[in-house]
Amino acid sequence: MGEKNTIILAAGKGSRMKSKLYKVLHQICGKSMVSHVLSQVTKLNMTQIVTVVGFGAADVEAELGNQTEYVVQDQQLGTGDAVLRAEDLLKDSDGTTLVISGDTPLFTAETLKKLFAYHEDKKATATILTSQAPNPTGYGRIVRNDLGIVEKIVEQKDANSEEKAIHEINTGVYVFDNQQLFKALHQINNQNAQGEYYLTDAIEVLKQQGGTIAAYKMDDFDESMGVNTRVAQAAATKVMQRRINEYHMNNGVTIINPDATYIDDGIEIGKDTIIETGVQLQNGTKIGNDCVIGANSKVSGSIIHDGVTVTSSNIENSEMMENSNIGPNSHLRPGSKIGKNVHIGNFCEVKQAEIGKGTKMGHLTYVGNAKLGKNINIGCGVIFANYDGKHKHETIVGDDTFIGSNANLIAPVKIADHSFIAAGSTITDDVQQYDMAIARTRQTNKTDYYQKLPFNGAE
Repeated sequence: MGEKNTIILAAGKGSRMKSKLYKVLHQICGKSMVSHVLSQVTKLNMTQIVTVVGFGAADVEAELGNQTEYVVQDQQLGTGDAVLRAEDLLKDSDGTTLVISGDTPLFTAETLKKLFAYHEDKKATATILTSQAPNPTGYGRIVRNDLGIVEKIVEQKDANSEEKAIHEINTGVYVFDNQQLFKALHQINNQNAQGEYYLTDAIEVLKQQGGTIAAYKMDDFDESMGVNTRVAQAAATKVMQRRINEYHMNNGVTIINPDATYIDDGIEIGKDTIIETGVQLQNGTKIGNDCVIGANSKVSGSIIHDGVTVTSSNIENSEMMENSNIGPNSHLRPGSKIGKNVHIGNFCEVKQAEIGKGTKMGHLTYVGNAKLGKNINIGCGVIFANYDGKHKHETIVGDDTFIGSNANLIAPVKIADHSFIAAGSTITDDVQQYDMAIARTRQTNKTDYYQKLPFNGAE
């Protein structure tokens, strides 16, 4: 087949999205639509990939980086004009060129590979990727003759009532003989309802000149779903979610309720891990083997090692080591590293802190900007007071330390190994090894005080 090229059409503003964000940058399962397209295309070992940008060009280039070359369509003059912008970069190629839209995030590399193979097998000048649509409204229709040969593609706004009744639709994906593509594009006009240069008109030119026009009908219509509205974005997300969840289940992950589990593209999950209802696993997360991610937990940008249990908790940009557990209703904020066999109970918060192996905090504790050693027992309601109103300060706690309930550790402070903090203490000075620190006012009992009150319990 020779060289293979791709042109990604990503110049449309997407006004129907009603958004300040450039259309192709809207996300489906944690990745922009155009990134989904590019990731599938790159699996086919392309010689050149060219992305046509317009509105928001700088944002698209920032998103895709150097994975593709770029050309600009300054005015929105139609798909034919957009493809023509790539001519200077591709004019010397004697191979084939795939044209695909940046707002079609569900196409797979497998389908595109079949399209290329069909094009080659038919020795076609152009091959259209088609599908059977349950509701074809809005799509270009594939008009075939009695022998099944493609006669033309008719856009929705140019179609008559008979053509509108056709359910085989143009997915907007094509493979062309590269040289013939650009020759044809110089011969089309914009005499149509939209006043635009249609790429489909180039196919008509090629047909009239004796070229072979093929059409490969794909099996799964859902793949062809284009996203032009928020409603379509939600529908595409559902399809992608199902695809992602099925991938993980087929690789040994138990997902209790796939319809209510939200896993971003590219997440790694180990075997025999259980994902309960309402879980969100977001970009940059890696889950080990034999974990339990409990109902309504959210994990983003974090590494969860083998055997970890997360119960209805929120974990951001943090790491939990083997056999640790957290929750319910606790929060790891960015920069938290939880050691092996650590227990973090309910309503706890950890931020920018390291917690050593075997340490336990049962409930209602805040640990911020701290380094905690091994086998520490932290009572209920302990606060690591790390902020003086202007700067953050660090607390260091040694191994085998006991911190009693309702203690306040005022940073910066160091608590040595094998020391003891009495419940209710406010600690401002360092504590030495084997010391017990008590910092609370001496209790005073006022005799018969209750009886002197305006009320004394009498009716």
